[in-house]
Amino acid sequence: MGDSKQNIGWFSVILGLFMLISMIIPVNGIGANWGTQSSHPLSPDVVVRLLRENGMQKVKLFDADYGTLHALGKTGIEVMVGIPNDMLSTLASSSKAAEKWVSENVTEHVKKNKVNIRYVAVGNEPYLATYNGTFLRTTFPALQNIQNALTKAGLGNQVKVTVPSNADVYESPGSMPSGGDFRADIHDYMLQIVKFLSANGAPFTVNIYPFISLYSDPDFPVEYAFFDGNAAPLTDGGKNYYNMFDANYDTLIWALQKNGFGNMPIIVGEIGWPTDGDIHANIKYAQRFNQGFMSHIANGKGTPMRPGPVDAYLFSLIDEDQKSIQPGNFERHWGIFTYDGLPKYQLNLGTTNLGSLVKAKGVIYEERQWCVLKPSVKLDDSRLAPSVSYACARADCTSLGYGSSCGDLDARGNISYAYNSYYQINDQDEEACKFEGLAAITKSDPSRDICRFGIMIEPTDSGAELRFHAPGVLSCFVSVTFLFLTMF
Repeated sequence: MGDSKQNIGWFSVILGLFMLISMIIPVNGIGANWGTQSSHPLSPDVVVRLLRENGMQKVKLFDADYGTLHALGKTGIEVMVGIPNDMLSTLASSSKAAEKWVSENVTEHVKKNKVNIRYVAVGNEPYLATYNGTFLRTTFPALQNIQNALTKAGLGNQVKVTVPSNADVYESPGSMPSGGDFRADIHDYMLQIVKFLSANGAPFTVNIYPFISLYSDPDFPVEYAFFDGNAAPLTDGGKNYYNMFDANYDTLIWALQKNGFGNMPIIVGEIGWPTDGDIHANIKYAQRFNQGFMSHIANGKGTPMRPGPVDAYLFSLIDEDQKSIQPGNFERHWGIFTYDGLPKYQLNLGTTNLGSLVKAKGVIYEERQWCVLKPSVKLDDSRLAPSVSYACARADCTSLGYGSSCGDLDARGNISYAYNSYYQINDQDEEACKFEGLAAITKSDPSRDICRFGIMIEPTDSGAELRFHAPGVLSCFVSVTFLFLTMF
């Protein structure tokens, strides 16, 4: 009997040590990017429940919204909180501003709300080539000031800084990974950041997008974007690369190694595939890519140059209908869930026993009705083109393009889709379905095949003020007007 009590005592000690160790070891598993550029975002509580029920243990945010962080409190979900690029200048020029930001957006939540903030992302792809050097002189000072503020707050060991970078910050002549180095025009800036991150035990964060390579280069080999092993391998120094991800990732490894930081930890901050807005952005390819990626990293084999587990965040969790479409119409369709939290396709994240995605719960929809073109209206009515342009400039018509989910609609279908998008984004206001008498409200669902005419979810306070301030409106206006004029 005495031996039994002793065994129980030792068991309790071992269990306690195990629990302590589990709290210290960084969280493994797949993460997700949670963007909120939506006219009608799901409430933070609904999204947090979605994350938990799908077994996602990490989330990456693009800002530090109080409601979002508060909802993540006491969940144990590891959080990377973001600082938008437009704040870099202020934080770079004022240590006091950095201390205030850390106090309000990190310390407050870590200590009072028990949010498991692990990283602060200083900027988002600030050295992207298309920014033409806008943030070159502010990113590093902002990074320094935020790190110093974290240290001053006593959080320097618990919360690490990082700078999410697009994969275009490094390059390789001949596309061989072994030729990898940081882009010549920003080499010194990148090395400055890498040295600082390394000195503070922080990771390098990179966003890798095989889809963008396929989208921008008509000669890019399609199979090389995926993980099926069907592509002709790229051989580099005896190492074979059967997919772009491994080659791109190892190009970064070589760049770091050449500059003396070969062992630096790496986070893949964004990786994914869109489902709409381009001929290559579809459900089939997105499912194939994301499931292939999950299987590829599940065994912990890593890449030829960096064996071991890959730390990654899928891009993204939910579609965002207010994102800029300047890169392409696909920008609003990266989510593995639709705007209302429905899974787009079967995806086994390896995080639950179900083996598939679980839809969002507690979503409240507007009334089941749509706004469509009246059957009596003739297609030669001169009011149609301006009304469609007006609707699409203020709503989202990115699913109407060639090769997109609603690209096969006839002229009437295109017009109805545009009208309904405007009607739904304006909370089914009766005035939003008039269009000079051209439209009417119907209870009959006009959706067909893979083309979904949405019903908007009830707005939250955070989405209300976004409704009429959509970024990328002008480009949407131009592209959809052109689409309408070429329908006949």
